[in-house]
Amino acid sequence: MRRVARLAGVGAGDRVIEIGAGLGSLTLALTATGAQITAIEIDRHLVPVLRSVVEPEGATVVQADALSLDWHGLLGPAGDTPSWVLVANLPYNIATVLLLDLLADVPQIDRMLVMVQLEAGERLAATPGSKAYGIPSVKVAWWAEARLVGRVPWTVFVPPPRVESALVELRRRPVPGDDAARRAVFALVDAGFGQRRKMLRRALADHVGPGAFAAAAIRPEARAEELELADWLRLAAAAETSG
Repeated sequence: MRRVARLAGVGAGDRVIEIGAGLGSLTLALTATGAQITAIEIDRHLVPVLRSVVEPEGATVVQADALSLDWHGLLGPAGDTPSWVLVANLPYNIATVLLLDLLADVPQIDRMLVMVQLEAGERLAATPGSKAYGIPSVKVAWWAEARLVGRVPWTVFVPPPRVESALVELRRRPVPGDDAARRAVFALVDAGFGQRRKMLRRALADHVGPGAFAAAAIRPEARAEELELADWLRLAAAAETSG
């Protein structure tokens, strides 16, 4: 937990959100940095214990489901408050969905350091051409730069989950287009990776005309895992122009 807090690079003056605080092990490591910590925990049975452990150290505990939480009510309007940092050991079954939701809808969170299952972490940070590269890789890249910053063996957990974990850092960067462009790109990404073994001219036959590939300088024989975000942007723009 101290290693996670150190990699998060937070300290006095920083505002930190932690999701799934449990019994407060990571929360205590984060409070020791001097940062202001707001810990989210869904389990009503754990919350009283969590409060008794971390609130004397200055943390704030909120009982809530991170997937349905009013983030703007908790963090304040976007642009009106200092940026927040998310540091969390995320539940593996919701990690990717939650991160994409936060990137899309909660701009108050400027950067993240999250512990996720290793396979999920590799997908989040994957680059074109790698086996792990897929839909989450491209969609995360729309909003942020993601990179693996460490691995965590299953042996450090109680009870041990029998899966290896990874620490992933995500830092926001300017988005490459407006919301209409994002929807167009994501539609192509979903279709392309939905049939990732097929050439794009076949996987995207219902979305992209033959002329769009040439206009975007994309080989129609390419497969989805070969395209980086900039390629998807050009292809979506060419598809719209060519009708």
